[in-house]
Amino acid sequence: QVQLVESGGGLVQAGGSLRLSCAASGRIFSSYSMGWFRQAPGKEREFVGAIKWSSGSAYYTGSVKGRFTISRDGAKKTMYLQMDSLKPEDTAVYYCAVDHSDSVYWRTDPTRYDDWGQGTQVTVSS
Repeated sequence: QVQLVESGGGLVQAGGSLRLSCAASGRIFSSYSMGWFRQAPGKEREFVGAIKWSSGSAYYTGSVKGRFTISRDGAKKTMYLQMDSLKPEDTAVYYCAVDHSDSVYWRTDPTRYDDWGQGTQVTVSS
């Protein structure tokens, strides 16, 4: 099991930037993928993007592509979500998660992820 702690959320104006961090404790195998999800009030949890821990390659949902960037620091066992050009519709609680499988496919279904952080609130004002 991997324990995850998100940080970096807050209130920002539209067009601004935030960087979220997801610090992991426990063993991170190179075969793992890590993902970012978000959940707005009254809505289902939504896939934002994911990264392959070994290669650092990343995949994004269409609504954030070109605005958000996922990266990781293996030595610190930390994943980041750099969010630029934020929009009010990006307002949500953001969660990080770990997928223990060695899937060659990108997993966008939250039920496929094994470990979750507690979430951090991001609010974008118009």
